[in-house]
Amino acid sequence: MRHLLSVSAALLASTALVQVAAAQEGPADLVKAAVAAEGGADALKALKGISIKGEAKHWEPGQSYKADGEPRFLGDTTFTTTWDLNKGVAKMDLDRAMKYPAVETLKYSEVITPALGFVTNDKGSTAASGIRVAAQLRELERASPTLLFKVLEDQKNVATAGNQKLGNETMPAISYTDMGNKFTILFDPKTHLPAAIRTVDDDNIAGDSNYDLVLSDWKPVGGVKVAHSLTYNLNGTEVAKVTYKEVTANPTIADSTFSPPDAVKATAKAPATGNNVPYQWVLRRIALARFNDADTIFYPPNAPPRMVELAPNVQQVITGANNLIVNMKDGLAIFDAPVGEVQSKWVIDAAKAKYPGKPIKYLILTHHHMDHTGGMRTYAVEGATIIVPSPDKAYFEKDLKTTHMVVPDALTKTPKNVEVVEVKDQMTLKDADGEEIRLYRIDNPHVDGMLMGHVVKENVVWVTDLWSPAPNATKNPNVESVAAALKKFGITGATMAGGHGTNGKQSDLEALMAQK
Repeated sequence: MRHLLSVSAALLASTALVQVAAAQEGPADLVKAAVAAEGGADALKALKGISIKGEAKHWEPGQSYKADGEPRFLGDTTFTTTWDLNKGVAKMDLDRAMKYPAVETLKYSEVITPALGFVTNDKGSTAASGIRVAAQLRELERASPTLLFKVLEDQKNVATAGNQKLGNETMPAISYTDMGNKFTILFDPKTHLPAAIRTVDDDNIAGDSNYDLVLSDWKPVGGVKVAHSLTYNLNGTEVAKVTYKEVTANPTIADSTFSPPDAVKATAKAPATGNNVPYQWVLRRIALARFNDADTIFYPPNAPPRMVELAPNVQQVITGANNLIVNMKDGLAIFDAPVGEVQSKWVIDAAKAKYPGKPIKYLILTHHHMDHTGGMRTYAVEGATIIVPSPDKAYFEKDLKTTHMVVPDALTKTPKNVEVVEVKDQMTLKDADGEEIRLYRIDNPHVDGMLMGHVVKENVVWVTDLWSPAPNATKNPNVESVAAALKKFGITGATMAGGHGTNGKQSDLEALMAQK
């Protein structure tokens, strides 16, 4: 028994010593240990560039079938990256086999430099937006195998970050600030290697969010240990998995590799700065292959949003993702809140200008996907009752309570409690002037919980994602679900207004359905 007690005491003493040592280990010590673990300062300094062949997979939580459900798998990518680490420039050649939102193959290259970026496909080269350049520069720095050497040489911008959680583990960490970016670097206490590199990003839905690059599968490349498995997590949910299959140190790189065509030089954009960069929106829309590559964020500069009158009391806002405004006696009903606060403010201002003195009474959200709900909180400040499909009430109530301090939004600055109402099957909104909006929760393969709206007197139907009225529309299960809903609810001869695209006639849909 005495032997057991003495062994236990020794173990406790040794654990205490380890804890004291860890507590005394400062930021500089953590960085030096990591640099040594990666191969040493001389080896890292000698690594001037790399070429990488690899594979990637992407998922999008904001496009899940169910609210807060399993993220939607977007597709597989193979890539080759040529990366001049000293100059901070890279060229990525990508071959993407997309599974969602459409089954398609995309091939393009992207060049990112500290001054500009451009994208080249079979149609030519175009300058990247400032927000794209800024987001990709940040991600290059985060994933650089020589980041810790840069930190070692720039100690004035290093501070302690205490202990940080990564999954179920607690790890010592530092913060490093560079060019406006603040990285929190977590270290594996056993290997001393960086385990994760974190930023805190603004997300339109989740608010302040941990965006982590988790590093593993370290292998020697030119005398330096390089992580060959890179997992990107958003609040602990995997959104990307990158695997390096082949990495070559110090390849010969021609200067022309990163040179922009003259047409790009004339329109090139410098990287955006500060809160002007919606990092999560940019990175995840690129992954989705649906990024509007413009600093105006929600519309191309040459095609600003416009209001189209479908009837005196019904206006469609046409842009990348659309809205519908319905004028009722006591206030306005607006369908969907696409993208984020910028678009919502534009729509609210336009609606109030069109119908002076009318408050925003209702916000009707057709479904939970991020590109149609990211601006919801802006309507809450207006005091609008928020109407959502079943079973998503709790999801949207949580959205209203999230913390937005990285980029404080209107609701953060002016908190307000609003009511969230759930449509389980059908709901009708009426006023004394005979305006009536019928809301139907419809079956469809796109999402669990989808509302279709019918403005009865003007006979306008609002439908999002399932069918986008356009000349090149194709017949598919989503379109078939709209046709089935119209038939079920006895709607005929309607004007069809789309959450994407423009508008058309119900007869257009019927003609599409008649195709063999």
